[in-house]
Amino acid sequence: MRVLTDTHILMWALLQPARLDAVRRDVLESPEHQVFFSAVNIWEIAIKRALDRPNFDVEPDAVHRAALETGFRELPISAVHAAAVRHLPPHHRDPFDRLLIVQAQIEPLLLMTDDPLISLYPVQRIGAATASREA
Repeated sequence: MRVLTDTHILMWALLQPARLDAVRRDVLESPEHQVFFSAVNIWEIAIKRALDRPNFDVEPDAVHRAALETGFRELPISAVHAAAVRHLPPHHRDPFDRLLIVQAQIEPLLLMTDDPLISLYPVQRIGAATASREA
């Protein structure tokens, strides 16, 4: 299975793994699965860290290093990804999530998230309601 983490999932996996349910933790820890984090994740952490958001009190470069050391693979943002955002319906206004959605669609990857708005898009996901069904 090829999985892309939403930003909150990436941070939980690296900093608060107890917040993940057993199914998602197993998927993220299994050597059988390819787990990707996106440049989008690091960009979101950097912006929210600069805004002093309390739930983003970690340095983005530290998250980047920890993700690579954990064995997660880095997914860059391409022009193809950026252009594809134009075709998404406006269910979700968060630019970070919109870019993650198109990355998951194009690559293709399962998007691991708890964000219920992402279920409005045609993207395979692993989330609170789907973790046991899709894993």
